[in-house]
Amino acid sequence: MSKFARLHQHLVKSGIAKSNIIRPKQASVDDLSIVHAQQYLQGLCDNGLDEKAWRRIGLPWSQGLITRTLTAPNGTLLTARVALKTGLACHLAGGTHHAHYDFGSGFCMVNDLAYTAKTLLAEKAVERILIFDLDVHQGDGTASILASEPNAFTCSIHCEKNFPFRKSASDLDVGLAIGLDDQAYLGVVRDTFEQLIAEQKPDLVLYDAGVDVWQNDALGRLDISWQGIYQRDHYVIDTCLALGIPVATVIGGGYDKDHQRLAERHAIVVEAANDCYRSRQ
Repeated sequence: MSKFARLHQHLVKSGIAKSNIIRPKQASVDDLSIVHAQQYLQGLCDNGLDEKAWRRIGLPWSQGLITRTLTAPNGTLLTARVALKTGLACHLAGGTHHAHYDFGSGFCMVNDLAYTAKTLLAEKAVERILIFDLDVHQGDGTASILASEPNAFTCSIHCEKNFPFRKSASDLDVGLAIGLDDQAYLGVVRDTFEQLIAEQKPDLVLYDAGVDVWQNDALGRLDISWQGIYQRDHYVIDTCLALGIPVATVIGGGYDKDHQRLAERHAIVVEAANDCYRSRQ
């Protein structure tokens, strides 16, 4: 969990994070029930879930964890709202795409991507949303929750032989081979994104910039360099800006015993966003 504080500290030190930081408020159970069962949410808050449910989540209950879990989804929603006004915004958390309607999984308890999409669509703030998920693991919870939502298109480009081993069907799934390198990976990302932007014509892109695609990530299984991750993020963000499509980024997954190195890897998407934004001023 220290990666979140370290990420913020790294961006402050680099001069990217300054007066442009906005803090979200905590979401209520009623707010989050647009994508989750109230009984499940109440069980999270009251530590009323059974041991099996917590093992599936993979984290021990604590009040601090719950406070963070209820706050982070509003961070993604706030990021999306800012992006709709300014064209670009980055959340220093988010991407909890394994959370399903009535259970958590894979360190994810509340699905911020589905929550943001459903909330903005319900408010008619947008007509069409594209969720472009490049975490190394398939966005199964997002796909499942939004399966019957015609105005939110879910795309997951992930390592096929990796968690979750029982996958949900996204609107578009692209399963990658173990050990895929930069050149092949970036080609898939570009081809897929260009096709989706042309077909879907989204009013907003929610971009999950997971860094667990890195070649030495503890849970990754792809062979993507730091430079490859930067090129990926720069491409997605710059394409959106060039076309006038608002884009909101979340950090997604990343696993490393060196927490400072992990935080700096998560900073890549914000650094790429900063470079894209500055180049267009």
